[in-house]
Amino acid sequence: MAAWMIGIIILLCQVSTPSAQGGGGNPTSIIIAISVVGSVFGLLILMAIVIFSYKFAKKVVPDVVKEWRNTSTPAPAEIWGVDTPEMEKFLREIAEESPIRFTSQQLNAFTNNYSTRLGSGGFGDVYKGQFPNGLKIAVKILKRNSDKKVENQFMAEIGTIGRTRHRNLLRLYGFCYDEFMSALVLEYMENGSLDRFLYGKIKNELDWEKLLEIAIGTARGIAYMHEECQRKIIHYDIKPANILLDENFSPKVGDFGLANLCNKDNTHVSLTEYRGTPGYSAPELLRFNFPVTYKCDVYSFGMLLFEMVGRRKNAAVGPSGSIDWFPIEVWERFEKGELVNMSSDCDVEENGERKMVIERICVVALWCVQDSPEDRPPMSAVVKMLEGSVEIVPPPKPFQYMFPISTDTSTVAVAMDSEQMSSGSTSSYSVSKGNLPIWYKGSASAPILRT
Repeated sequence: MAAWMIGIIILLCQVSTPSAQGGGGNPTSIIIAISVVGSVFGLLILMAIVIFSYKFAKKVVPDVVKEWRNTSTPAPAEIWGVDTPEMEKFLREIAEESPIRFTSQQLNAFTNNYSTRLGSGGFGDVYKGQFPNGLKIAVKILKRNSDKKVENQFMAEIGTIGRTRHRNLLRLYGFCYDEFMSALVLEYMENGSLDRFLYGKIKNELDWEKLLEIAIGTARGIAYMHEECQRKIIHYDIKPANILLDENFSPKVGDFGLANLCNKDNTHVSLTEYRGTPGYSAPELLRFNFPVTYKCDVYSFGMLLFEMVGRRKNAAVGPSGSIDWFPIEVWERFEKGELVNMSSDCDVEENGERKMVIERICVVALWCVQDSPEDRPPMSAVVKMLEGSVEIVPPPKPFQYMFPISTDTSTVAVAMDSEQMSSGSTSSYSVSKGNLPIWYKGSASAPILRT
């Protein structure tokens, strides 16, 4: 820039020389000189504006990101490459916790015109996609109908997982809602749903140790919804198809389309219509307008555990045409002390550790499916029981609501081995009937199951 200024001064001197020597100047030369000088000064001013704008743009990048997140237009790709100060990066990450509203055109681009379908169902179709930065996603397109069920499902999903973050809950990145489309942009799970590994062609691919890890992780996710969220979340549809597995087979609870938010002070929720999936739903859900608690999720989780043990659906048609209901078979074998025979693995009986895993899962499942919601343990207690850090008390007989003659569960519990039901240290998770603790007692240095 200094060189340009020197050049301008020399030019002016050359123009003014004839004027000084000849007593008069050439008007045309003067006009040309003035034009050149004006053009140069204009160019300098333009360059100064460009340099100032560039520096200013770098300074306000975080504000641009913040404004972008409040619109339906994604930030330009180059924004993510700007090197911002550490505090600004932190604030941007906090802002990104909230779901983003996308347009239908953006979803079309993310999914490459919906070229790869991952699955379909009554709710709609799920397609594989990818953000511009390479992050894989699953786009769930909801089918609309006239009775607003899809609209309610859409709001339930965003109102629940859109406000929570946990390693065992499926993450919601964003959504799309306009006159043509209702869609959810979700975390992509490499290994799909758990049901593929329970009664599909690859049902024996997961060993018992991995199945136990999946059970514990799922229980932790449900416990977070019930006990740690600011507003309690009742899922209503816990089943293998809604337990998703990432590339490391870590479980995440998904599909919150039937979920309900309630204040922690509310112990019951009144439902005016059935929710859930037959075969996994708690018996109280079958009663119209019956007060329902979060323990209905505990019952469904117990049914899920039975299918993990049997690696099959709980209800199957036997050779004679009768219904073979696996949970009843588990109870009968529990009474006989033959839970180890529930597994089809030939090497289980030779492996004491695997035998303990199967027995533990079975006994926890029997506790979860107790007829009365009050008798079912909360999910935080279920986590402890599955982890093997406590001694599990033998459960009363479940499913008595299915038979015409019922037995008082408290009588069954008291009739059990008095030594096993004797007093023990209880925790904040346990509940007592009289002076007798149920579910489990104290903590144990090693898992103990007396069957």
